[in-house]
Amino acid sequence: MLIHLLAETPSKVAPIRAIVEPVHRLVPIDTNHKQNFTPDDVLMIDFDLRSETSVARVREFLRKAGKLRHKIFVVDKKSHSLIVQAHALEATGTITRPLDRDEVLSRLSLFDIATPRNGRHEPLSTDLGNSAAIFASLFSTILNGGPIELADAKRATEQIINSVSQRGLTAWLDDVRKHHEGTFQHCLLVSGVATSFAINLGFSSADVYRLGLAATLHDVGKATIPLAILDKPARLDAEEERIMRQHPALGFEALKSVPGIDPEILDAVRHHHEFLDGSGYPDALRAPVIADIVRLLTISDIFAALIEARPYKATMSREKAYDILSEMGGKLEPALVRAFKSIALAA
Repeated sequence: MLIHLLAETPSKVAPIRAIVEPVHRLVPIDTNHKQNFTPDDVLMIDFDLRSETSVARVREFLRKAGKLRHKIFVVDKKSHSLIVQAHALEATGTITRPLDRDEVLSRLSLFDIATPRNGRHEPLSTDLGNSAAIFASLFSTILNGGPIELADAKRATEQIINSVSQRGLTAWLDDVRKHHEGTFQHCLLVSGVATSFAINLGFSSADVYRLGLAATLHDVGKATIPLAILDKPARLDAEEERIMRQHPALGFEALKSVPGIDPEILDAVRHHHEFLDGSGYPDALRAPVIADIVRLLTISDIFAALIEARPYKATMSREKAYDILSEMGGKLEPALVRAFKSIALAA
């Protein structure tokens, strides 16, 4: 496999080469490089994304390069904002500094960048790339304290509905898990699952869109949760769990003053971790006051979390994930869980 390394300075080349080159061929390039990529190539980018000038140089290079299947950015592990910036540039993965050999090679494996057996790649959905960039922009806006543009979230929702309607849920899930990671992967998965759920239930186009928009916005509160907690490859301790459980309320606070936002969407953002038996959070609501849109979103959210692709665990099958949903008696709406079966087990 050929990997092109776009590095801001020559000093950044050697550490990456020492890890990658024993396994894959690596070719350093610069922003003056004539773009001549093939479908099997991978572009790794190591630029200072704190610098507006550097970001502009990378953006211009990518514009000229056209659509690339795999763009992996090297970023500071401690900086949530840099990871968000990388995804705003349509990263399909990130590698964190200090560089760790196992992490770098597992990232390459996670995004399935080897040549397919039939020698051909399926085209990457334009809707996926555009939607992922919008998710990153929303997170960046919240992280920087700026005003959220509801039109951006609506555009991402429309693109996801379009892709799921035309290509099916399985294609959407496969593309997302191959090309995105972490919080962004989860958000994209939930949006696709929720959209497909609503379509399968025979909802009107307006109701499909409403659930899709709730899914698009449901986890924006995670923008301000420390990265060490979001990406921890193990069970959270009590204090970390307390912090993580703040994200629905943080999302609600970030969105409540956005002009034109529907109260039903705000309710879904705040309460998508509530359970019918009162054991959820942040408000310990019980069945009578949990709205239908929340019940639908909660099922979609749990299912997406179970089938996510992570470097430290195998992807759970959709069959096993549905079995877990089915065993959550008292917490989820039984009729909706039964209706979800056709989505969960669809080919």
